Amino acid sequence: MKKVILAFLGVLSLASVASAQKKTSGAIQYETTIDPATMMAASGIKIPEQMAARMPSTSKSNFELLFNATNASYMPVEETEDSNGAGGGGGGMGRMMRGFGGAGGNREYYYTFADKKLVEVFDLNDTTYVMQSGLKLNTSGPINTFGGMGRNNPNDTTKPKPIVPPKIEVVKTDATKQILGLNCNEVIVKSTRSVKILGMDKDVTEETHIWYTKDLGFDFSPNPNMWTEGTVLAIEGRGNSTIAKSIEYRNVSNKDVTAPKKAIAITDAEYKVKMENMMKRFRGNGNNRPAGAGGQRVIVVN
Repeated sequence: MKKVILAFLGVLSLASVASAQKKTSGAIQYETTIDPATMMAASGIKIPEQMAARMPSTSKSNFELLFNATNASYMPVEETEDSNGAGGGGGGMGRMMRGFGGAGGNREYYYTFADKKLVEVFDLNDTTYVMQSGLKLNTSGPINTFGGMGRNNPNDTTKPKPIVPPKIEVVKTDATKQILGLNCNEVIVKSTRSVKILGMDKDVTEETHIWYTKDLGFDFSPNPNMWTEGTVLAIEGRGNSTIAKSIEYRNVSNKDVTAPKKAIAITDAEYKVKMENMMKRFRGNGNNRPAGAGGQRVIVVN
């Protein structure tokens, strides 16, 4: 009887170890929703009805985070459907290859947890570049603001005023909730800036709600400029959000979470110069847009 009990306890111990190992590797599916009209309204911009009617409707896109014990990758995915019914499968999700065209460009992120580095990889003019970065809270303002819209009057010959960065306030609340069965805490990022609306200066405050968990044991954010701590499972603003929709614990190979080796290193300053030069050529050539303009940006944490 004693042997039976010991054997049973051994099985439970192995199952517990297997379960623990299983939770260090898996995939999380995220969904990003963007409503341009609501985002502009949140920025203090009043939209005429006719303009609002012509604006794009709400759009959604999907992303996947793969992680194992040491690394992670994050990139767009597309819905795939076998129209011929081959292979016995129906619809599904497939990772986009870098360079696949898409609205707003594609991003990839690769993370190495030990040194907490972030590397951005992107294609530009048929060349793959890699740029070092990191998880941080961007003090220039919350995600996807339209602060620059409506300020460029072609008849205004006055010298443009220098851009004043917004006032940022970070509030760590006591609010908690579960996302995908994981315990999450809330951080609110408040961005207040002065904008001119109908000739009058007005302070506009935008709020971005960040929900993060420490249950997964690593740092991550679907927006590397919107991170304070832990694994971010939701970023919610007015008119835009990125939220984790599902999680699957399974084996993930190192190959799937390792940045591509064949890429040219580039600094952020060098990238900005390339983009400025590209925009100058774009404006000079009219509709003759250079190949790869606005190339898909891919972010790698390494």
